[in-house]
Amino acid sequence: MAQFKGVLITIGLALIFTVGVAFQSFKNEMTIKEIQKKSDTAGFAVIELFTSEGCSSCPPADELIERLQAGNQNNQLYILALHVDYWDHQGWRDPFSQPEFTWRQKEYADKLKLKLIYTPQIVVNGNRELVGSEQGELLSAVSSAIKTTANDPSPAILELKATLEGKNLNVYYAVAGLEKDQEILIALVQKHAKSAVKAGENSGRTLSHVQIVRELYHRELKDKNNMKIVVPQDFNIKNWELVAFVQNKTNGQISKAARAIFGS
Repeated sequence: MAQFKGVLITIGLALIFTVGVAFQSFKNEMTIKEIQKKSDTAGFAVIELFTSEGCSSCPPADELIERLQAGNQNNQLYILALHVDYWDHQGWRDPFSQPEFTWRQKEYADKLKLKLIYTPQIVVNGNRELVGSEQGELLSAVSSAIKTTANDPSPAILELKATLEGKNLNVYYAVAGLEKDQEILIALVQKHAKSAVKAGENSGRTLSHVQIVRELYHRELKDKNNMKIVVPQDFNIKNWELVAFVQNKTNGQISKAARAIFGS
């Protein structure tokens, strides 16, 4: 009889766990749909994922931001995947990795008082970091960022546009209301790509990526409000975009963001 009761208790706990997981999954899906809704409010979220094809724990984070990006109608949601280079010594060089992105992650570690850098890591609006594969925590951070920036908008104004002429992007931006310790960053972003990994921790896997930062440009307030970017050979208007944001150089806080509409 005692053994039978024990079995019932075990089954009951298993059912409670299963129902709890299903409920959390449903709640997360509803949150994703809410975040993805088309919005005209001033609230925004800049999501920076530090990832690498050489890291076996990174694909779940890549898949998470791909889910968040898929079907997204919210122009105030900016996803940027920055591939770091410190995994490249494991036998596979990530074709999208750049040492500059590693340095950017180290700068965040200093600003956020972290003892180390790791992958996958996500930073939201420059002031909150989390493990990149933690879906619930990410959705909470993004929702909070959108709400906070909508209720407390920065006086900064940022506009961005780009015109394609041959192999060059002529980029123009307009800014106003910026403080002295802020700068403008402009990211050239490839929306989708796949990579067949042949060595390292993800050897034999075909990895899918979204919102890959191919170049990241820093512009000081004293700089001219235009620049020319030589586009990569695989560039096309449909699969690339340009994202700019205003960031405090001291504490990392992002106060404004904008996305360019390509013209020709």
